[in-house]
Amino acid sequence: MSTLSLVTKSSLSKLTLITTLALLLSACNHNDSDEPVVVTPTPAEYSYAVTITNLTYAQPLSPLGVILHSDNKMWMVGDASSVALEKLAEGGDNTDFLSNSNTLAASSSDGVILPGTMSTVNISTTNRMATYFTAATMLVNTNDAFSGLTGIDISTMTVDETKSWNLNVYDSGTEANSEAMGTIPGPADGGTGFDAARDDVDFVGYHSGVVSQDDGLSSSVLTQAHRFDNPAIKLTITRTK
Repeated sequence: MSTLSLVTKSSLSKLTLITTLALLLSACNHNDSDEPVVVTPTPAEYSYAVTITNLTYAQPLSPLGVILHSDNKMWMVGDASSVALEKLAEGGDNTDFLSNSNTLAASSSDGVILPGTMSTVNISTTNRMATYFTAATMLVNTNDAFSGLTGIDISTMTVDETKSWNLNVYDSGTEANSEAMGTIPGPADGGTGFDAARDDVDFVGYHSGVVSQDDGLSSSVLTQAHRFDNPAIKLTITRTK
């Protein structure tokens, strides 16, 4: 056999081996369904830190409730309070307020915010419709006073951007501001919180303030120390992610 024949056979053997390996690799990478591989992206996370500062002298605040939602409001001046808002404004209980049908994400501070102190609530969502936020807290040495804001557009906030507000006090209009013994849930009285019966104007308005026993309301359990000026709270939201 000639040297040329041996070289040719050797080359053919190498070509056959390369072809076989290529076919094997092709078989390993074959997609039986012939469908393109779809990679699902990880949903973007939207995270915020909401900080409340109690600016009053002797009005502890109930745990701050924070909600992310679409374009709507949880209360309107001149409209009747929802039962969920009534429970928050009369007794400081934000459970129903946070779980209402418009909520896309909700969070609450751990406890009471004492005068002169602050508390931060962290809240996150991957829902792209959660472009508005609401926050609310009760002034617990009152019958049904609360403070907060609702339906605030945060859709354009960038990471590390901050917005702040100094906020006045609302009256839920669900309980008369009698300041009487047994009607104030805070430490000034330790009385009843939420009562389903409504004995006031039955619409949200701006609170006229505490009268107190020192200013002529002899049946009041409150003193001048429990009076408050507006703004009663400072609220800050920062986008963190």
